[in-house]
Amino acid sequence: MRLIRTSANLVARLSSSRRQLSSTTKNIRRPKPLFKPLQTTKSHIDIMEAQQVPKTCKVILSDTIAKKLLSEVRETLAKIQGPDAEKPTLAAFLATDDPAALQYAEWSKRTCEENGFNFDLRKVDKEDLEEGIIAANNDDKVDGILVYYPIWVGNHSQDKYIKETVALSKDVEGLCHTHLFNMYHNVRFLDPPANLKKSILPCTPLAIVKTLEYLQIYNPILAYGNRLFGKTITVINRSEVNGRPLAALLANDGATVYSVDVTGVQVFTRGEGIRQIRHQVHDKEGWELKDCLPLSDVVIGGVPTENFKVPTELLRDGAVCINFSSFKNFDGPAVKEKASIYVPSIGKVTIAVLLRNLVRLIANRPRPEGSAPEDPKDAKARSEAFMEG
Repeated sequence: MRLIRTSANLVARLSSSRRQLSSTTKNIRRPKPLFKPLQTTKSHIDIMEAQQVPKTCKVILSDTIAKKLLSEVRETLAKIQGPDAEKPTLAAFLATDDPAALQYAEWSKRTCEENGFNFDLRKVDKEDLEEGIIAANNDDKVDGILVYYPIWVGNHSQDKYIKETVALSKDVEGLCHTHLFNMYHNVRFLDPPANLKKSILPCTPLAIVKTLEYLQIYNPILAYGNRLFGKTITVINRSEVNGRPLAALLANDGATVYSVDVTGVQVFTRGEGIRQIRHQVHDKEGWELKDCLPLSDVVIGGVPTENFKVPTELLRDGAVCINFSSFKNFDGPAVKEKASIYVPSIGKVTIAVLLRNLVRLIANRPRPEGSAPEDPKDAKARSEAFMEG
């Protein structure tokens, strides 16, 4: 009975305390909030919708890359020739009605004239081509010779014969045997051990190399000649004109290159740890394009048909995609959703590289017999002309 009365008293006291606390808190003045609560309005919604995720793919046009190269060409030419020298002359032989060759000739002419070079387009019959090239070889006013191929469609041996007709000192395309031998064997100079005259590289493969340098795929921290070490690249084309030379160049610079054509897949590499001096080639039995694409940091398309498209779904996220075919090897809208960088064409880069090669030929040229001793400054400029690449 006593326990019940004690519990009742305790409950009464607690109730009284609650009433007193409630009365006290009612009289306390609460401070005003420092910030008003955020009210979502239509204008706020519009702003949030406008703040979209940045596009992941950067499209780089050939104009952008070519402008940088052409600036280097003009600066280097001025250093090795001096202000009073005549404009260099490029003699271009056109013995075909191929529309692509005609367009290339028009671009070449315009680019030459805009950058301080003479462009001499010589339209000749196929049967007169060899004689015309020999005449240009012996013409001191001609600094470089360009021939638009193919000439005899389906007859590669005859085209090859014409390539060997062009003098080594005027082969602006780097297609004669000496230049090609040096490229495949990773020999970078014409005059070892002095190493003052750089060998000439084929224009389209070199244009792709310069594109990769511009995109910073080449690692400048690594030693010259090893700057693609750690990169895996797929080249879809193994023609003797473009695809195979390109695979060799990239592998000689340290990359693992999967070369793909209709006959299968070959891997070009300097071996484990790039310990070999030059690239080696091995067949990848049973491999197809679908096996190469998921492994590749860079995918380069050069298939000369409008019916071929690189399977976008097989590309790695963030791959770099470059097209050097006259046809679109990539599905533009789709590849932009997958690639980090997309270069849809390199035509104008190829022409810039053509002029770069012409300047190198001028730098390589021996001085005329009986001429005054060369100024050391000029000699240094000639020996350093485009020394890397």
